This record gives sequence, C-alpha cells and structure tokens, in this order.
Amino acid sequence: MTLPRNTRVVVLAGGISHERDISLRSGRRVADSLAEHGVSVELRDPDANLLQYLRDSRPDVIWPALHGASGEDGALRGLLEFIGIPFVGSRSDAARLAWDKPTAKVIAARAGVPTPKSITLTRDAFRELGASSVLESIADELPIPVVVKPAQGGSAQGVTLVEDIADLPRAMVDAYTYCDVALIEQKIVGTEIAIGIIDTGAGPTALPAVEIEPLSGVYSFEARYNAGETRFYTPARLAQDVTDRAAAAAISAHTALGLRHLSRVDLIVDRAGTPWFLEANVLPGLTETSLLPQALEAAGHDLGWIYSALAQAAIKEA
Repeated sequence: MTLPRNTRVVVLAGGISHERDISLRSGRRVADSLAEHGVSVELRDPDANLLQYLRDSRPDVIWPALHGASGEDGALRGLLEFIGIPFVGSRSDAARLAWDKPTAKVIAARAGVPTPKSITLTRDAFRELGASSVLESIADELPIPVVVKPAQGGSAQGVTLVEDIADLPRAMVDAYTYCDVALIEQKIVGTEIAIGIIDTGAGPTALPAVEIEPLSGVYSFEARYNAGETRFYTPARLAQDVTDRAAAAAISAHTALGLRHLSRVDLIVDRAGTPWFLEANVLPGLTETSLLPQALEAAGHDLGWIYSALAQAAIKEA
C-alpha cells in the first residue's frame, strides 16, 4: 500500500520547542524518503500562517515530524482534527496521555506492564514543602540511584542519573528548567532497549528491539544525536523469549495509550528478563542516528515505502 504519485504531502518540521533542530533533521529525512518514491512533498516549518495555508491548500495528508511540545502534546493534532485534514500519527487525545510521562506510566501499569517505582513532584510543591524535607522523604522511599526527568519532553533533555544523594537537588533544578513537574524514578539496572511500533492498517507490529549502549554510561541528548557516542545493537543482544516479552509489553503500552500508526516504547530489561516500561514516544526521532529508522532497516523495510504506507493509512482512516 503506497501513495499515488499525485498525492500531496506536507511534512511539518521545526517548530519552537527545545527539539527544533532534531525535528528539522527528522522532517528532512521523511521528506527525502517520500520524494524518492515519487510523492509530491512540501517541507514546511509551522508559523502563524500555517493553519490558514492548510485550510486554503487542502493537502491530502500531513506528516508531522515535530518533536517536543509543539508536535507531541496533542495541541497541533487537535487543530488538524478540527480542520479535517488527515495526518500521520496518534490522535490528539492519545498524544496527550503519552506526552505526560507520569500519566503514561499509570496507563501502562494498569495494562499489566511493569514500570519503575516513582514519584511526581511539581515545582510549587518542591518549594512550599521545603526542598530538603522533600528530598529526604524521597530518598527514604526511592534509594539511590534514581533518574530525575521532566514529566514532559523528549530527547533526554533535563534528564539526570543521580548516583549520589548530594546531586539530587541539582537534578531537580535541571528537570524544572524544562517542565514545572518532575518525575523521580527508581533506576532499574539492566539492558536499555527501544521497540518501535508500526501499524499501516493491519494492527500494531513490533519492530526488532534496538539495544542502547552509550559509551558514557548515560543515554544523554549528546549520546542520542552525535554519531559515535552510543553503540546500537539491532536486534538487541537478548534471548528470544526475553525479546518476545519486551515486544508484547511494548504493544500493550502502545494499545493501552491509544496510539496509532507509529510509536517507540522505551524499556529497561532487568537481569531476570523482565521488561520495565519507561515511556512511549508519540513521534520517535527519524534522524540518521534515531532508533526507529534503525529498527525499520533491520527488519528489511524501505523507509520511503513505510512512510508512504503510513500516510496512506492516515488518509484511509480519515
């Protein structure tokens, strides 16, 4: 299932989030892959004229490649639904659920997918209840090491692995730089993997798991997007039964959150072989170093064909 050559696709990339540069790289890769299959593609950076342009020009389908809040929190998707233009990816309600990491963890856990013990703390509560008292209480319930991250956001921005209690206050400040709510999560020791989910109309399918081995020990923003700073193994170096459990967990989380077309579920597989849900990405990175394209290629898929098939699925579901 691919797009007819006269189909008009608008790829949205850029935006104003902290992940603008990554979005531009993802958008260019999507646009180039579609163009190689003869699709008429326009790459557009959202601005104040975008909605009127879309209402006037009525493209056949939108391919959002916007990372961060501008593309993943559900707002833009809701507007596209409102003006009635098909788009690739999850609908606005599902995007809102997945975008908020604490909410996504609750939904995944209710679907039977283990997720690390955690606490969610607003900036105001952190200040009003006394930072020292709050951190002491947290340390009693969540022994070091812990991971501190913004409750919303991507690309590991504002994320800190805390291995010394003395570093926890600084980690909280870093997380609050990106979001008014911080998630403090138990660190699960194990193998970090990412499982891409693709659904072109026949139901969600898990791609080969990508194992992530950052040379620095932390899968930071730099480790994600600078070539050579992370080793990736696709498929992951795990036993087949463990990989199968992880794939089932990823599909369960994707389904429970109501996601569609594509997503990426990040997990940690502990030493007992149990996959732990960390988060779900409504719009996975699609750059040259991103995990979903690696998994697609490992599965033998042509990127342009898949991106075209996803666009066609969006049109059929409209």
